[in-house]
Amino acid sequence: MNQMVFFLEGPSEKEMLIGILPKIMPKHIAARFIVFEGKQDLGKNIGRKLRAWKQPDCCFVVIRDQDSGNCVTIKEDLSKKCVDAGKPEVLVRIACHELESFYLGDLHAVSRAIGPNSLARHQHKAKFRNPDALGNPAQELKKLAPDYQKVSGSRAIGPLLDINNNQSKSFNVLIGGIQRLIGEVA
Repeated sequence: MNQMVFFLEGPSEKEMLIGILPKIMPKHIAARFIVFEGKQDLGKNIGRKLRAWKQPDCCFVVIRDQDSGNCVTIKEDLSKKCVDAGKPEVLVRIACHELESFYLGDLHAVSRAIGPNSLARHQHKAKFRNPDALGNPAQELKKLAPDYQKVSGSRAIGPLLDINNNQSKSFNVLIGGIQRLIGEVA
């Protein structure tokens, strides 16, 4: 594999990945980002994009927010679309409930990226020990860090995320999946 292609719900996921991928991807593997205009656009067009993909020696990763849907159902639906497109090996990962769960899982990174400086002390509160369980992580993050904006926040926070110490299980599953794909070709 010389390229890992990411199919993403939106630009925030791209900015976050640009920050974390240098920590886990070898330089000889290029990252390419296909950014959709939301989850409906991703769901509607993923099969067509995969079927049309002709470049060899690539692996694929799909990342989407759970939002208020059922995580298992969403993943099964996206996986079926990938299989139907002739690409059964696509790695599908769901951010439970939103991408901001990843950031709430590492409040130290958020504090360093956008402030406030005292933010990291909240990490040990019960509410933030399992950020994937929060119903509206974006709203929770905005309460803690009023300066947070989705795209610019992702750009600032992504490089600072600790890939080995994050309270978000869905973040850890994403990182583990990417590392597994890299390990399979190493």
